Parts: sequence; C-alpha cells; structure tokens
Amino acid sequence: MDAPGTRTFDGVAYLDGRASDPRLLGWMEGTPPPADRLVRFADDRFLAFPQIRWSLSHMRELMPTVDVWRGPGPASPFGEPGDVREADVDALAFPDMEGRPRRWDESLHDTYTDGILVLHRGRPIYERYFGALRPQLPHACFSITKSYAATLCATLVHEGVLDARRAIPHWLPEMQGTAYADATLRQVMDMQIGVAYSELYADPKAQIWDYARAGGLRPRPAGYAGPGSFYEYLPTLRPEGRHGEAFAYKTVNTEVMCWVMKRATGVPFAQMLSDRLWSPLGCEQDGYLGVDPTGVPMGGGGLSASLRDLARFGELMRRGGDWSGRQLVPEAVVADIRQGEDPAKFAKAGYTLLPGYSYRSMWWVSHNELEAFEGRGIHGQRLYVAPKAEMVIARFASHPVAASAANDPVTLPAFLALGRMLRGS
Repeated sequence: MDAPGTRTFDGVAYLDGRASDPRLLGWMEGTPPPADRLVRFADDRFLAFPQIRWSLSHMRELMPTVDVWRGPGPASPFGEPGDVREADVDALAFPDMEGRPRRWDESLHDTYTDGILVLHRGRPIYERYFGALRPQLPHACFSITKSYAATLCATLVHEGVLDARRAIPHWLPEMQGTAYADATLRQVMDMQIGVAYSELYADPKAQIWDYARAGGLRPRPAGYAGPGSFYEYLPTLRPEGRHGEAFAYKTVNTEVMCWVMKRATGVPFAQMLSDRLWSPLGCEQDGYLGVDPTGVPMGGGGLSASLRDLARFGELMRRGGDWSGRQLVPEAVVADIRQGEDPAKFAKAGYTLLPGYSYRSMWWVSHNELEAFEGRGIHGQRLYVAPKAEMVIARFASHPVAASAANDPVTLPAFLALGRMLRGS
C-alpha cells in the first residue's frame, strides 16, 4: 500500500496531488532551480517537482535550440469565448479509472497541470495557468513533437514527395546494414519497427540514454567516445524482431523519419514547421526545437510551444486540416490518422490503460465514442482532439513521473467526461 498522500509508479514514490497542499502549484514561480539541479532529460528519479516545473517552461535556457518562426503576420484570433461557463467545467464530476470520485478542478492538481486550454467549436471555454507557465511562454511538448513531425511526413507522402512503401535506405544509404535496412517509411511512421532499443526510463542501461548522450541531452562521462550526434547514433541501431507485426514505441523511429524528410526535401525540420504550420496558422509565439551538437533538431521530443499555439494545431486537425479556407494538411491525411491502424498490433505492446487504441502517423488513436486522437508527451503533455465533441484540449504538465501511465487514470476519464458534456451542449 502507498503511504497516505503518496502514490508510487514503477518503484518511484511521489506526492499525490489530491492529498497535497494546493499551494504546491505555486512553487517555483519563475525561480530557477540551483545550478546543480538543472533538468536531466526524462529521468524522474533525479528531479523533484519544483525543478521539473520550472525547467519545462525554460528549456531554451538549458540546452541549445533553433527557433520555429511564427512569420511576420498577425496572430490568428480564436473565436469569442464559448457559452460553457468555466465554473461548470470546474464542477464536472467523474470517476477515475480506479473508481474514485473526482472533480475537474481537482484533476488539475492530481495531474500536475502547468496550463490547460479547452476549445469547443474553435472557441475557448476554459484556460488556466499555474506555476512558472504564462500564456507567452513556450513549454516543452516532448513527444507531441512526433505528431507534428509525422503529420508533415504524411503530407509529403500525400504530395508524392515521399513514397511510404519504400525502404529507408532509398533516402538514407547510411542505414544499410542497420535495423532499418528493410524497414519501410510507413512502418517507421507507425512505430512498427523491430529494433534493439529500449525506452524504459527506469532502466539506467536502456538505449534511450545512449540516444540522449549522443544528442547532448544527457551528460557524457569522462573519456566518452560514443556517437556525437543523432546522425552518428542512428546507424548503430541493430535489428531485433520483425517489422510490421506489432506497435513498439521508440523515439529513434521519429529521428529516422525526420532525417528522411530532410534528405528528400533539403528543408530543415524547424523551417518546415514554420513554413507549413507555424506561420500559416498565425501562431502567437515563436516555437523552438532542442538541437544536438551538430544543430540537428530533436524531432522525437524537442519542441517547445505556447499553450495557445499547441491548441491551434489541435484545432487545425479537428477541422480536417483546413485553416480559414486554406488546406494546410490534406484532408485525406487527417482522415487516415483518424481511422487509425490495427488495434491488435497495438495490443501486443501491453498498454493496459489504453484498450482499443491504435497508433497511426505518430498519433494515438482512441477509437472511442468521441473518435478522439491524441498527441502525448512524457510528464503529462497532451493534445486531445475529439471531433465528435467538437473539442480540443491542450495541456502542459510537470508530473513527477515521466510515463503517461502515471496520469492516464485521471486524465483519460476527465477528458472523456468533458467531451460527453460538450457533445450534449
């Protein structure tokens, strides 16, 4: 049993937001942690909650970055505030996955929310900020970055620039003899690659840390002689299992995909994001991407964006890729994402909290009554698009546990309950 006021996940104890002092959400109001407590990439064992909270909205102060320019035009306006009252959202009651009664406002504490914005029919109905986050501050998106990247990749496939049936060495001959020698681009986009690579954060020997050291995201030990960049690291990956048989979530697949995009188009990822999404969406703030020592952006998790700009991307996808009469993402690409993949391939991965889900073009597809699909990132980042409820939820968080499974028991029932309420309004 957990001690009163605490929860454990994967052997790590942390303070239960429900039982904690509400003032917890005010800690570290813009105050940086001591120099010896700066963020260590994705390892929840090394950081207390206040250090995580400050770091996630100040990533450019901790690592090299490249801007995602918003362009010269004005920011696109949201619609007038919707008819749903924020007080009604706060009072929304629902049971979590453990059967415990919850309220929406309490769930923000329980999930260590830094900021949340709900759009209904494109109109803001709920917006809150806590801790160090402000409307103008970009916050780490972590793996929601994958959803941006793969949406661009799927668009290039639709345009005929890329062929999803071709094997990766067609563009990257450097990947001959690696795990990707016979992997198709589509298998990479859907995370169905057999590669000897673990993303288990609790394992200090997992290959995620080799990837992080190569990209400059983790300290390198004295005498380090390993890969010095993402492009040096990726060709070291070796096969394990067969491609196309099961979903296997591994960030290196996104880095391979982004390398293909760059090689095929000659356009850097940050520029492609700016040209195709940030600027035409009329984003309010520049975004930015963490880069490796050679300046290559981290396509698998390096994006930081403001909450409102994240919500704009979700609203674009809810509208089928259309933004004010301009088709920024082909409607067929959005429809393909919403349709999802084979849930049986997903089930083999053992995500017990996500029954019935599948994964398509680096979006998590629920197949639920709201036809929701999600971008998800560690420590509680979420972009939840629910077409049947005409709803988008953008949330930034700083949960002490990296894995989404630690907050899903509250997050998923909360979002479903709000979608049901809005669907009936």
